[in-house]
Amino acid sequence: MRIGVFISETWRHSSDLDEVRQRARQAEALGFSSAWVPYVMRSLDALLSIQAAGAVTKSMELGSAVIPTYLFHPLALARQAHTLRGELGGRLTLGIGCSQQVVIEKMHGLPFTRPAQHVREYVEILRRTTEQSGHVEYDGELFQLDSPFLTPGAGPLSVLLGAIGPLMLQVAGELTDGTIATMSDEGAIERVIVPAINSAANTAGRPAPRVGAVIPIIVTDDLEGAQQAAGDYFIMYEGLPRYKRMIELGNHDRAAGLCIIGNERAVQHRMQRFADAGLTDFIAAPFTFGDQTEIQRQRTLECLADF
Repeated sequence: MRIGVFISETWRHSSDLDEVRQRARQAEALGFSSAWVPYVMRSLDALLSIQAAGAVTKSMELGSAVIPTYLFHPLALARQAHTLRGELGGRLTLGIGCSQQVVIEKMHGLPFTRPAQHVREYVEILRRTTEQSGHVEYDGELFQLDSPFLTPGAGPLSVLLGAIGPLMLQVAGELTDGTIATMSDEGAIERVIVPAINSAANTAGRPAPRVGAVIPIIVTDDLEGAQQAAGDYFIMYEGLPRYKRMIELGNHDRAAGLCIIGNERAVQHRMQRFADAGLTDFIAAPFTFGDQTEIQRQRTLECLADF
């Protein structure tokens, strides 16, 4: 199981690019295999953040977790991704997903139409942009394209799809390199995510997919304080249908239960359970509370690096 880490703050405050650069340097120095940035409404642009992180790192994989597809035309996102991939020497992993109905419709005023079909066609178009033919033509149910497309340095894009439902996992297994199953615990990974995506990939004749998950985590001796903070931070997931379903299919009845909280021994024991469940990419989203936030974050990073 590879260990990656978020380098852009999401829970307590919004990072600036200097903080992203500093955390990227730190992550690579500690030996993490990958560093990730989210795409959330109160945070920095994901691809710009990855570019900043790439300028101060040498070999670490850099990824987005995840960019909402409805907000970007597939050719526009492909052009950005190919350009950035070339600048990073191929280190980019493009994490995309349809997001949530409330985000797309209420926050952005766009129709959240047929998300599984939308994502399927979106990924198929992304794949066609890697062919370097100078032209992309596509005649789908939702997208009809006939456009020049030639981006210097374009090549194979590593794409992970934010997927936790059966239709999305089908698309992820058939067409992408794997999934990012945000806020899924080890029970949901083992019983739902891994069997579904592996079956889809096998049927499509594709290699075994990556199975990643974004997991909030903190190493601390103050269990009560951390659990209270987790309850406050992550209760919103309990009101979102897709995440609510994952909570119901997992081992816990509250979103806070998905978080990894404890001392070094307890945290690494829980991480091993994720590895045993079939997770290939553990994407740690450190969270902190109280006054000693940097001490808490450093302790968490060192524990993850020792795993």
